[in-house]
Amino acid sequence: MKNYLIKRILSLIPVMLIVASLVFTIQHLTPGNPADVILGDEASPEEVRELEHRMGFDKPIIVQLGIWFSHLLRGDLGESIYYNKPVTQILFAHLIPTLQLTLMAMTVNIMLGLTTGVFAAAFHNTRVDNVLMFFASIIVSLPISWIGLVLMLAFSLYLPIFPVSGYVSFLEAPLASMFYLTLPAVTIGAGAAARLSRMTRANMLEVLRSDYILAARAKGVGKLMILFKHALKNSFIPILTVIGLSLAAMMGGAVVSEQIFGIPGMGKLLIFAVFNRDYPIVQGIVLFIAFIYVFINLIIDIIYALVDPRIAYE
Repeated sequence: MKNYLIKRILSLIPVMLIVASLVFTIQHLTPGNPADVILGDEASPEEVRELEHRMGFDKPIIVQLGIWFSHLLRGDLGESIYYNKPVTQILFAHLIPTLQLTLMAMTVNIMLGLTTGVFAAAFHNTRVDNVLMFFASIIVSLPISWIGLVLMLAFSLYLPIFPVSGYVSFLEAPLASMFYLTLPAVTIGAGAAARLSRMTRANMLEVLRSDYILAARAKGVGKLMILFKHALKNSFIPILTVIGLSLAAMMGGAVVSEQIFGIPGMGKLLIFAVFNRDYPIVQGIVLFIAFIYVFINLIIDIIYALVDPRIAYE
């Protein structure tokens, strides 16, 4: 296990370097000039060229990439073009709302997805199964933006239960913070829960047809014991994979949800940085999300060995 972890951690380095190179290149090939955005439409060409020279945008892309990598290897993501502050400082300020939103969405995902998946498998080919899978199929096909707007219309305007938009820090007011993030969390978690429900149902049905399940039923083992101790436990590895990938995908889904509900997280910051050509912030956020994806895959591989003792990494 130790050697495997070392190899996986070392493999993060080329992956992150490739992602960083692609993000940097694509950003600098997109139309638009950050100097024009900063100075405005009334700036003269001489002022624009002077600012480009001061920020290093007049150098070849290869040279700019080399300079950026030299800073990146020292843990320096650069300085924001718009805020004139270190990117790490700005990202940390917007990280807490996104993490809180992601954790709440993951709670919705696991509770709703596992529960409905187990119920659908337990009542296979019944009305309960058909209704649950019908709604799961519909929710999977709906875009996040549409779900968010419908929830806002239903539970903020027609039924004023939750706030329309905004954010309150969990440290300042925990209950109010959860109220503000409930609808955004459901917006992100609903689609993931629908996918998890379908995956849970499919894997549990496969396990429930196994010979040892039939033997357990013949011995008089209770239905709940069969469902949770035998079926769910032995079908949990592919379910765990879906849960882990959903957690990473929710970081991307936060871009839409935070924009709709006005949450000052990394998603909203990313949209703002893209429109203002703030390259360092865009690169920092994309690198962070890529790292989350790779890191979660590593954690899932480790949990595999804990869930199933038959799995051993050489």
